[in-house]
Amino acid sequence: MTDFNPDRRRIITGVAGATLLSILSPFARSAGVDYPFTLGVASGDPLPDGFVIWTRLAPKVMTPSGDGGLNKPVEVRWKIASDAAMVHVVRTGQATAHPRLAHSVHVEVSGLQPGRPYWYQFESLGAQSAVGQACTAPLASAMVSARFGFVSCSHWEAGYFSAYRHLAAERPDLVFFLGDYIYEMNVSAENPRFPRHHATPDPMDLAGYRNRYAQYKTDPDLQALHACAPSVATWDDHEVQNDYAAQWSQDPNVPVDSFLRRRAAAYQAFYEHMPLRASSLPKGQEMRIYRNLDYGRLARFHVLDGRQYRSEQPCIQANGSRRGHVAPSDCPDLRDPKRTMLGWEQETWLDRSFAESPGQWNVIAQDLLVAPLEQRDLKTQAQGHWTDGWDGYMTTRERVLASLQRHQTRNPVFWGGDIHSFWTTDLHADAGNPDSAIVATEFVGTSVTSSGPPFEAFNSILGLNPHVKFFDSRQRGYVAVDLNEQQMQTRFQVVSDVLDPAASVSTLKRFVVEAGKAGAVAG
Repeated sequence: MTDFNPDRRRIITGVAGATLLSILSPFARSAGVDYPFTLGVASGDPLPDGFVIWTRLAPKVMTPSGDGGLNKPVEVRWKIASDAAMVHVVRTGQATAHPRLAHSVHVEVSGLQPGRPYWYQFESLGAQSAVGQACTAPLASAMVSARFGFVSCSHWEAGYFSAYRHLAAERPDLVFFLGDYIYEMNVSAENPRFPRHHATPDPMDLAGYRNRYAQYKTDPDLQALHACAPSVATWDDHEVQNDYAAQWSQDPNVPVDSFLRRRAAAYQAFYEHMPLRASSLPKGQEMRIYRNLDYGRLARFHVLDGRQYRSEQPCIQANGSRRGHVAPSDCPDLRDPKRTMLGWEQETWLDRSFAESPGQWNVIAQDLLVAPLEQRDLKTQAQGHWTDGWDGYMTTRERVLASLQRHQTRNPVFWGGDIHSFWTTDLHADAGNPDSAIVATEFVGTSVTSSGPPFEAFNSILGLNPHVKFFDSRQRGYVAVDLNEQQMQTRFQVVSDVLDPAASVSTLKRFVVEAGKAGAVAG
């Protein structure tokens, strides 16, 4: 079994074909300076003229205070080149890594050419980082084709991140992290099959969350994926606490003010470890991550936050628990129009984003299964709906689908995660009527490592849900999407064994969505 080793050095294989080594200068070695780029590099949120580049200095990966072994501001130099060998440098600059942001840097690079790859590298404390590759978005007027990938639910303890390595090998133009990038809870002691262990207790404060992210960031497959392509990240619940909703913990005994302090710490750590723009910098206890990104005329990506602005969890149980559960369909909370999953401000923003979209395709990138699902409680077999998702906020789903129809938004497709299984569904105008118009298509990806829901139990309810075209919870992996003006080709990719760090990959299922015709067809 391989456990966390903070002293291992990482080698990242770049998509240009060369092996790119993190270089420690002779000066740094002689001065006894620990290598500061232990957490790798990343890029994100591309625009036609640039993107964000990220790193965090952490000579000591984890410390009691979560400071990475540094306590003073440090200058970091960066450069952008038009070639993988970093010979033709086109931009350079300097940033300050501050203790208040855990010595992370988020450089918003601009002035680059649209629709092409660039390479970037950082230098600080006498050392050079790995070289990362990023791509600018196409010109707003350009119609292009592209490859995307999306992933979710990567639990360090549950297995190895081979899915990340295989997605990196596909050379995607853009990668979407759709939630549960980390897991806050420690469960390996309860499962002897788990090959890895979290090195610290459940995080409750900023130091705890910084250390949790730092451990995940040392994974070589995660570093390889971030180094090969820009990413777009949103969150689900495990970035803070399982099944939380807005300011409410799942535990009724945790006061709101106490939970909000924990949430603020988790949000700050999320910002510190993701290639996000300054527009997402936390402000007090809040952090805006919902946004849209245009990829030429090919697509607009509407990136949602499904956690921060929710109404309180619906159908709270008799013991006060706010954990997700299967609630009876007649629970009034499920269809209460005064309740919202996205928050009223985000709903208004999304309506406007649909109305103004220039994209041939409109991808709603978010954290959950959107389709309604009539299901049974695994213990009691009582029939109902899961509360910790769109089924717990049915009128939000109705308003979003009505908005797509009202604005005649072109080719809407939802991407999601959370449920640790693959799904392909049709989203109908009337959720209760499978003969009503199909408004949008949905693809949900399985987890990177987390165990899936019981296959037989869920397979047995598909007859109650005719809008579900495909379901499989038995395998782990990622989703790859090839998109052009005429069609979206989606592949469900699975790894052979999450307990094997050298796992292979194969295609479980393919689907095609034709432009102008909602609904997926097996390919």
